[in-house]
Amino acid sequence: MKRLIQLLTFSFVLFNCHFASAQTEVEPFVPGTTVEGVTYYLPRTAFRVTVIAEKTTTRPGDFHKYADRYLRMQDVPTEESVTWSLKSITLEPFGKPDKSKAYSVKIKSKTVAPLVGLSRDGLLLSINCDAQESFLPDLPKPERGQAPENPRSYMTQEILAAGSSAKMAELCAQEIYDIHESKNALIRGEADNTPKDGTQLKLTLDQLDKQASVLESLFCGTTQTDTEVFSFFYDPQQETDRDVLFRFSQKLGVLDADNLAGEPVIVSLKVLETIPSTSFSADAAKKRAKMEQGVYYNIPARVKLNITYSGQEYVNMETPMAQFGIVEILSNTLFDKKTSTQVTFFQTTGGTKDVME
Repeated sequence: MKRLIQLLTFSFVLFNCHFASAQTEVEPFVPGTTVEGVTYYLPRTAFRVTVIAEKTTTRPGDFHKYADRYLRMQDVPTEESVTWSLKSITLEPFGKPDKSKAYSVKIKSKTVAPLVGLSRDGLLLSINCDAQESFLPDLPKPERGQAPENPRSYMTQEILAAGSSAKMAELCAQEIYDIHESKNALIRGEADNTPKDGTQLKLTLDQLDKQASVLESLFCGTTQTDTEVFSFFYDPQQETDRDVLFRFSQKLGVLDADNLAGEPVIVSLKVLETIPSTSFSADAAKKRAKMEQGVYYNIPARVKLNITYSGQEYVNMETPMAQFGIVEILSNTLFDKKTSTQVTFFQTTGGTKDVME
């Protein structure tokens, strides 16, 4: 018999010319004992957690000390501060190799070996057909808010030449009042050279508003809001009513679960169905003994996941998960000389996706 094992990029493909009707053997993998074969893993279902939060930075203006004196502005910021707000949380399932569920497709003389497709980390994807490996999508990109304009670009020569901060603040305040008066005159049609075209008038008014706003920021300060993206993995082991996924602080943002500086973001996980375990009757035991050399796969259980923070629900989803289900076997008779069954498996759960003869 001629045998050829060819390793492809991130997947194994197995071919075997056959001359007899012996069946393919698949057995639990024991390190150091499997002489010939391709080892695969069944997955457990984990999640990539993506958190999107907004960071707002407030900075005091250069003339904040004179805000009340010249412009009657009160309670303006006097020092830089940062505040965070939680915008969204998303969960994306993916298959993670379960090291306790490792099996080996044995290659023996006079054996009909199937075409076995594996992911790059050894998850079973298909038998006797091609299956495309899936990957988590790219994370969203952080977004930077528009930076405040430089007020000096709108200062007159007289303001720039002032010899002290107090004098500059006084002249800036006067410039702001002059801009408001010019705007009111344009609106009433009393200004010299008032634009007759409505569009041009609007552009002129918008420009005056912008000049006044930028100069006022010297007194009332500025704010800039950036969108930040955080990502980590969550691998649940058991049901839970209240588990701390991470913590969040309005002053510090996203924090580790054990950092008590933030309020907890709570995850709950409940299994929605109970999958009957394999019967241990004598007849069932005999049938299972005949199947033991077949292909192991998962029957996942459906679970419900909820994520809440400060009384608000951010995630409410149902999804199948491998680790809360059971392991079953596809009979090796499906892959003998007379049958070339094609099977594909879900990468996130290890459950059967399609079975075709």
